[in-house]
Amino acid sequence: MESEIPPESESSEKLIFSSPQEEEEEEDDSEEEEESKEAEETATINPLLPPALTGDVEGLQKIFEDPENSHHEQAMQLLLEEDIVGRNLLYAACMAGQSDVIRALAKYGVNLNEKTTRGYTLLHCAAAWGRLETLKALVELDVDIEALNFRKERARDVAARYSQTECVEFLDWAEARLALKKYIAKVSATVTDTEKGPGKLYKEDKNILLSACRVKNEWLETHLEASINELFEQKQQLEDIVTPIFTKMATPHAPSRLPSSKNIKFFTLLLFFTFNYIYGCFGCGLLYTQECVLAGLLNRIN
Repeated sequence: MESEIPPESESSEKLIFSSPQEEEEEEDDSEEEEESKEAEETATINPLLPPALTGDVEGLQKIFEDPENSHHEQAMQLLLEEDIVGRNLLYAACMAGQSDVIRALAKYGVNLNEKTTRGYTLLHCAAAWGRLETLKALVELDVDIEALNFRKERARDVAARYSQTECVEFLDWAEARLALKKYIAKVSATVTDTEKGPGKLYKEDKNILLSACRVKNEWLETHLEASINELFEQKQQLEDIVTPIFTKMATPHAPSRLPSSKNIKFFTLLLFFTFNYIYGCFGCGLLYTQECVLAGLLNRIN
């Protein structure tokens, strides 16, 4: 079993199981010492390792699910057993490109986003070794494709560093798909919790946004093989709908300087009774003025 990244990488990234190149470089003092080492390795080898490396899913399932199996009680412990830099048996399966093994072991509740001491995830490992089908399996299992290693690299960056072109292209596609899903989720969350938003969301705008998000979610579900350009186009279409509404929602509305209709009616009645009082005191000379003022106010109300 070799390191989580290709052999030309840092020596500290090696697994406890030596690579064939390393074994050739080792110098044994005697044939007896070599046989002793082989016997020791056989005695300490993880019983899950052979079926994991060969893709024997049925063999793994028997260990996990058959109470009569001699390793059944220690199955999870054996699966999660880590080497000196924090790698468990899942990394061996990734390096071997055993996608079905990854899917099978995922059913037992393992954390597929677990990191090594240097921050490498299973996705980083599969990307570095060019295991495209394993990458696809991990993405289907919703692993974190934005996780960073100690170099601040995503799995996509690691694939590029080791010239794994197909893996780079696939991870670019996966990131474009994720970007659309996250944007849909962000818009939906804002709509359903407008109290955390920058302003009031009108019912008509809310319905427009919810409908747009529903349409894009349905598109994602029915276009599993959509290209990167198509994914970007769908996201842009949603942004074109969302941005004007969010901008309007965030823009403070200036209060109207005109009095309300209720206030105008109140003051109209007040003036009416005032003129009646004045008319009673000073005669009919003010009657024409009263009628003109009332007519003007009523026109303004209408």
